[in-house]
Amino acid sequence: MVVKFKTGFAFLIGVSLIFYAFAAFGAGQTLESLKTSSPIFLDASDQEPDWEKAKPITVQLSELPYKPNNGYEGMKRTNLSIKSLHDKYYVYFFIQWDDPTRSLERFPWVKQKDGSWKQLAAKDSTKHENTYYEDKLGIYWNINTKGFSKKGCDISCHMAENGLVNGVKDTSAGRKFTKNPGETIDMWHWKGVRTNPLGLFDDQYVDDVTDPKKNKNWGRHGDSKDGGGYKNNITQDGKLPRYMNSPYSDEYKYMVVPWLRVPFKDNFKPGDVVPGISIDAFYGGNRDDIQVKGAWSEGKWTLEVKRALVTRGKNAKIQDVQFKNKKKAYYFGIAVFDNSQINHIYHEGVHKLVFK
Repeated sequence: MVVKFKTGFAFLIGVSLIFYAFAAFGAGQTLESLKTSSPIFLDASDQEPDWEKAKPITVQLSELPYKPNNGYEGMKRTNLSIKSLHDKYYVYFFIQWDDPTRSLERFPWVKQKDGSWKQLAAKDSTKHENTYYEDKLGIYWNINTKGFSKKGCDISCHMAENGLVNGVKDTSAGRKFTKNPGETIDMWHWKGVRTNPLGLFDDQYVDDVTDPKKNKNWGRHGDSKDGGGYKNNITQDGKLPRYMNSPYSDEYKYMVVPWLRVPFKDNFKPGDVVPGISIDAFYGGNRDDIQVKGAWSEGKWTLEVKRALVTRGKNAKIQDVQFKNKKKAYYFGIAVFDNSQINHIYHEGVHKLVFK
């Protein structure tokens, strides 16, 4: 059966459908964190009964900040779902997104036929990698940045124009910083190679620094820590790996982990791989506040996340969002990185978390 409408009415129907689709999958959604009294174990599954009660939102990620010039073939769009629970002390998130490839090959060392070692890289014109890298996820939470509740992550993202960022010569495609002194944003950065094997996010924050002489990453900083973290696995002369895993492990093929780490000894044959990164857990300060269990299976990443509602420490108030007042909304933006150093798939606008 064919139903005919007048042009104007059909136009309104079309606009309504587009608006509905944007509302359902675009920006401006409300994520409700449901109260739970049951223990939540981080196992990258939502088998606890209360996860079934939590209502997820689906976010369509379809924006890229720039197009690399070296043949980048990563994802251009994906759908991400997120739901939340909380108890007296913690907030939890269950996050999934489609990604057909599990990317862990981050700057690996490969032994060459002549016996030398080469660290693989194929950086683009911005001097960033999107070939030999890892999958990542980032969540921005507003702390006190004006305009974030309307524009979301865009409020701190400053793109390069004619080789300049904020009037400063810079080869990067863009930089992160807030516009006004004292404004900060909490940045939760999950990294599939550098932090996931340790059960952590890399807890960071963004402030108003725009002078690369003060901070090479401009407004982006790691939270306070006393030690630990990840370092490039390379000798001082840059010719060899510094460490390796012993015994060899397929699970940790692309990262040197603390419990297997030994000094590098070249007993390898051509084509063998040694990790390009050596990892350790953060300790002290606030950089290890966010716990996670992440797993990839059948074309999908799953993260089960836990963080204290209120964090402690000297700099917690300016580095961490504090979920202290359960009557207010907490604004956030979310993005995923498909095998890419800085290029990411994001959404326009902003979402909000409320406690139910």
